[in-house]
Amino acid sequence: MAWLFYDFRGRDPIAQHILNLPEGMRTRRWFYFVPAKGTPKKLVHKIETQSLAALPGETRYYSAQDELRKNLKKMFGRAKIVAMQYSPKNAIPYVAMVDAGTIELVRSSGPKVVSSADLVQKYEACWSAEQLEAHLSAGVAIDRIVREAFQLAAKACTRKKR
Repeated sequence: MAWLFYDFRGRDPIAQHILNLPEGMRTRRWFYFVPAKGTPKKLVHKIETQSLAALPGETRYYSAQDELRKNLKKMFGRAKIVAMQYSPKNAIPYVAMVDAGTIELVRSSGPKVVSSADLVQKYEACWSAEQLEAHLSAGVAIDRIVREAFQLAAKACTRKKR
């Protein structure tokens, strides 16, 4: 399996964040293929040859649609399955960043497309140690506040009965 990152004009903040892409002009479609084993591969438009220069891996270029399709097939090699920011039937809209046409394009190049939701959860949605500590501290504070609120409500109810 592999993870295929794709973006067009900054539509996928997940890809931007996970790949830690620096600010830059990216007005053309780009693809970043990360296989489970082996070297990553980039596919970028010839007008924006440096759009993924900060990332490791070999780079392929395209300008016309035929060249894009041909290089996608080469990039995938023997890959059977690629995960993308896609959500079947839009079940998880936070992950559904890739348009249907791009999913069709990738499928027509060979691999089956599956959701990257589990990968996104692992690499994007996990708390750091500091975030976990903040969450646990907030939980303790909320428990205390709820307890005190119920105590105040109980006192107010017993005063009215007298």
